Amino acid sequence: MAPRTTLRLRVVPGATRPGVVGRHGDAWKVRVTAPAEAGKANSAVLAVLAEALDVPRRDLELASGGSSRDKLVALAGLSGETADARLSAAAEASR
Repeated sequence: MAPRTTLRLRVVPGATRPGVVGRHGDAWKVRVTAPAEAGKANSAVLAVLAEALDVPRRDLELASGGSSRDKLVALAGLSGETADARLSAAAEASR
């Protein structure tokens, strides 16, 4: 059975450039250029994560926080350790 991980996120909508910023407490801080309206930022967050984690978009699902900056995203196919390593690398690359 493939591993399933839950990621805690702190999202900054309407940013000038998208990407994984780094840690924000026990969550990952993610910037998206999309505004926080009509689910646009949520879709953008999942796209940024899919790219940063190098997984298909279909492996990510917004579990909670649809109208909040704090979100939980379910991730199929990666362990928590692997996801953290890839997100750390993405944060370093975006600096």
